[in-house]
Amino acid sequence: MFIPRKILEEKLGAMLTEDLGEGDITTSLIVPVQIIAEAEVISKKAGTVAGVEEAVTLIESVGLEAEAKIKDGDKIRPHQILFAIRGNARTILAIERTLLNVMSRMSGIATATSSMIEKIRKAGAKVKVACTRKTAPGLLYFDKKAVILGGGDPHRFRLDDMVLIKDNHIAIAGSVAKAVRKAKENASFSKKVEVEVVRIDDVLPAVQAGADIVMLDNFSPKQVENAVCMLREKGLRDKVLIEASGGITEKNILEYASKGVDIISVGVLTSGSHALDMSLEIKRILKKEN
Repeated sequence: MFIPRKILEEKLGAMLTEDLGEGDITTSLIVPVQIIAEAEVISKKAGTVAGVEEAVTLIESVGLEAEAKIKDGDKIRPHQILFAIRGNARTILAIERTLLNVMSRMSGIATATSSMIEKIRKAGAKVKVACTRKTAPGLLYFDKKAVILGGGDPHRFRLDDMVLIKDNHIAIAGSVAKAVRKAKENASFSKKVEVEVVRIDDVLPAVQAGADIVMLDNFSPKQVENAVCMLREKGLRDKVLIEASGGITEKNILEYASKGVDIISVGVLTSGSHALDMSLEIKRILKKEN
């Protein structure tokens, strides 16, 4: 994923501004203006690191120096030094929480994604693992990028990415087949059409109407298997991508990965992953108060 640095600075700057309010009153009362310090960002747990580019951008945008000891997507261990930071001590303390929040959240998502994918690969399955649009408001870019760094697929970023027909669209259109046909007739050639089905009886009509992707929503592993087998029997399995979604976690993902689907989308990657704990510690004072 790429956005111009200026845009990334603006996103991070808005987060920092929210945290700072009218200023860090604690630091201003205790830390003299001219103090120069060195600090380190340290991991407290093992995992997959994400947010390195964001951290460097934030640090440098406020006039500090950053030395990254790792790269996005690297595996990290407990107590590993991730960054060295040098510059004005007041500024280091002012950005501490924003910096850690971004990196901890992104690394937690990347770690959860990587863990699921490693589990699937060890079992010999090749299914893609995707996230959903269940991201924290304002953090879509960061959450989706973290999934990619963990080896996953971002799925849709926004509503204009692709056509995804859901239950409410179907209720208004009248049926799965009608909704798919209408979308296919009116959509740009550049947009794939995916339809969410909640009953096995709707799988065949969706494919016959021309859906590019069929999402089996809240199907049990056995129901997923039955749907895939039905399409094979009809000679239609290779005409469509099959996605399983709804209630899938690391605990049951292998049950779905073994049923012949192409994609497994997991909402908890971005809505339920735990942040990977990190800390920032002042290590040296380079210039003291006169």
